[in-house]
Amino acid sequence: MNTTAVAAKSRISRQTWQFLEDVRIQASAAVVGPKEGEGPLGSSFDKVYPDLYAGGNCWEEAERRLMEDAIRIALQKANLTEQEIDVILAGDLLNQNITATFTAEMLTIPTMGMYGACSTSMLTLANAAALVNAGYAKYAVAACSSHNATAERQYRYPTEYGGQKPPTAQWTVTGAGAAVVGMGGKGARVTHATIGKVVDMGIKDPFDLGSAMAPAAVDTLTAHFQDLGRTPQDYDLIVTGDLAAVGYAIAKEMMAARGYDMGKVYDDCGLMIYSPDQEVFAGGSGCASSAAVTYGYLMEQLNSGKLKRVLVCATGALHSPVSYQQGNSIPCVAHAVVLEGGR
Repeated sequence: MNTTAVAAKSRISRQTWQFLEDVRIQASAAVVGPKEGEGPLGSSFDKVYPDLYAGGNCWEEAERRLMEDAIRIALQKANLTEQEIDVILAGDLLNQNITATFTAEMLTIPTMGMYGACSTSMLTLANAAALVNAGYAKYAVAACSSHNATAERQYRYPTEYGGQKPPTAQWTVTGAGAAVVGMGGKGARVTHATIGKVVDMGIKDPFDLGSAMAPAAVDTLTAHFQDLGRTPQDYDLIVTGDLAAVGYAIAKEMMAARGYDMGKVYDDCGLMIYSPDQEVFAGGSGCASSAAVTYGYLMEQLNSGKLKRVLVCATGALHSPVSYQQGNSIPCVAHAVVLEGGR
């Protein structure tokens, strides 16, 4: 086999990969908290917890349960055991990926911790697909989580503080998503991935992450369309991860300025997961924003044939509590993955 030729075909550009093998999502699962379960996509989630503690003693423990549940449910739906999984690629928003670490400890599966802030859902999925496509793993699990109260405690203020927020702020989604990636089967195919570059527009306001992340989404989407010679109209649906109302409008305007009419095919997971009457400020954010929507609702639509080709561009703000306190701006990144309906 000419491995050089295969590698050349798989590598569309330095940013975009093509998975030549029949890489598919064998099964997926989404587990969420109460507010997410009350939203318009509530019926597409595998499990909804009635409170933020999820049966645990603290919010951090609750987040671990969310991720562990999502992985275990996905494995059960795929009819696979923990021993059949070669590697878990997982991440979260907490310091040192601590949710993923404790979850992996419970599952005793080889683990690669990955951090891309809110872009972690597609970062882990792209790499899981690459490992399976290259033959390094027969089955790989991509997973991530976020929790409203744990994120508030780490990045902003203790929830007990009750600080007021501006309309540009977002509501961190409480939930977790997991996908089992393997070769063949009838699930949705993972056909391409575009790895984003870090984009920093100098924005320093952690209560306006939509504005900070939108340019990174635009940069990755533009690279994706140019690399593949495609337009937005080549997709049934394009979703960003968690730009919410503010970032969504900015991204749409910036794409139009670059000659791409996003039209009616473009939506944002941070807007899809909540109803307009829910008190979530500008909309949802967090790793679970794109993960829950993708591994719940979008998988249902793809596997049923209602959607044929979807582009998920997960967005992430890469600041930390320390970098913010030191007055640094917020660097951002976006990673995109193409999913095609199962057949």
